Amino acid sequence: MLVFWKSTQRMVVSAAVGLFAVACGGTAFAQGGENTHYQQVAQKWLLKELPTVLGADGSALRMEAVVGDMDRRLKLAPCDKVESYLPFGARLWGKTQVGLRCVEGPVRWSVTMPVLINAYGPAWVVKGQVGAGVVMTDADVVQSEVNWAEDTNPVLGEREAWVGQVATRNLVTGQTLRLGMVKPAQVFQAGAPVRVVAQGIGFQISSDAQALSPGVVGQSARVRMENGRVTMGVVLDGRTVQIDL
Repeated sequence: MLVFWKSTQRMVVSAAVGLFAVACGGTAFAQGGENTHYQQVAQKWLLKELPTVLGADGSALRMEAVVGDMDRRLKLAPCDKVESYLPFGARLWGKTQVGLRCVEGPVRWSVTMPVLINAYGPAWVVKGQVGAGVVMTDADVVQSEVNWAEDTNPVLGEREAWVGQVATRNLVTGQTLRLGMVKPAQVFQAGAPVRVVAQGIGFQISSDAQALSPGVVGQSARVRMENGRVTMGVVLDGRTVQIDL
């Protein structure tokens, strides 16, 4: 397999000793040699195409690609020029594929090779056990280097994305905090007294009201004003609902 990574300053290629031999374009390869040659073709293309992904601290993640074997049952016609491409719907992240197609040869063909893209960098990892519904605090996590591309759900790199929120399910030691693992905490119940802040261009007024639905920070809640009017507003905190006029 090929392993390589790219930083913001340079690219480094690493390969197991003796794994790949130098291949000349246009040569008719034996089946094993074909596989090695086309891995080299895919590798050169990936070195140019791998994205630079920034972590929460602004530093580039350490990108790494592992090029797998094509289907050994394939017997490809000799080709003078092979080019790589990203198949429709694929992305250079996690388990994916790179396409190879013959653009100069007696027979035009197109195949795909499996590729594993990893992206290593610091992230928040669960420390201990966190039950569903528990409010997340700094004591529940620790920073560690993880593979951001191990899962399709985005990593919650910013501390503000999870602190004070509640776990949506039971979380265990070693899990990387990702989108969907936490949600905003409910800060008041239906029936609770709240303060409504209404603001428009150049003015702001406030009045007492009663919540008609549970309040979750950043989400909408229904409230009944003192005059009996029912309206919707965005929950700012455990006591305040904002209405834009």
